[in-house]
Amino acid sequence: MELRFSSCTLVVHDVGSALGFYRDVLGFTVWDDGPVSVGPPSQPDVRIVLEPPGRGASSADRSAIEDLMAKALLSRLVFATDDCDGIFERIEASGAEVMQEPIDRPGGVRDCAFLDPSGNLLRFIQRREA
Repeated sequence: MELRFSSCTLVVHDVGSALGFYRDVLGFTVWDDGPVSVGPPSQPDVRIVLEPPGRGASSADRSAIEDLMAKALLSRLVFATDDCDGIFERIEASGAEVMQEPIDRPGGVRDCAFLDPSGNLLRFIQRREA
């Protein structure tokens, strides 16, 4: 039996703003427009669904979700890249909030991190040759 990743839902404050970031800054393809989903052009079978907080939830639950988003505790995405420094420069130039500049880690990994416009943590990892 083979399992493959297909999609995830990313809670965003404003779908239009998030769409602009993922499409224009990260270069993702818009796969669907209702609900809006994006993904890396090299992975057409992977969807990240951009959804407002708490659709169908109570106002108390929506408030709790908003609190977690404000603290960057709700969602985290990790992307593999072949150019950590290049992606860092591109995202930093967009004005996104830098959480970590590129650093080398044990095990041959270089990574950096940002917050998207909704406060979701995005980490970009480059595996280095040993």
